Amino acid sequence: QLQLVESGGGLVQPGGSLRLSCAASGFTLDYTAVGWFRQAPGKEREGVSCISGSGLSTNYLDSVKGRFTISRDNAKNTVNLQMNNLKPEDTAIYYCAAARGAYCVGYVYWGQGTQVTVSS
Repeated sequence: QLQLVESGGGLVQPGGSLRLSCAASGFTLDYTAVGWFRQAPGKEREGVSCISGSGLSTNYLDSVKGRFTISRDNAKNTVNLQMNNLKPEDTAIYYCAAARGAYCVGYVYWGQGTQVTVSS
């Protein structure tokens, strides 16, 4: 069974940190681009970050640049999203998705999401 499973979400105070993980089973993330997306209540889903299949290229939503870092751990078949200096506006359900190939387009596998809540 091919699936992605996110973990690491939770409740954190403003300024705090969380580390999200996206683990794949049934297929390898090697050479596959992986993106993180989020959807807040009443808002459309938006792309947060993506890492290419090689790991050499990353991109970020402007509002998270300098605070979030995406990385690959091919040995564990996971992609992580380190989120620092979290703000209330980062509150959302975060999803990871695997692309069909090495570039950050054409996502075909999606996880079920993990809730991130930033509140004092």
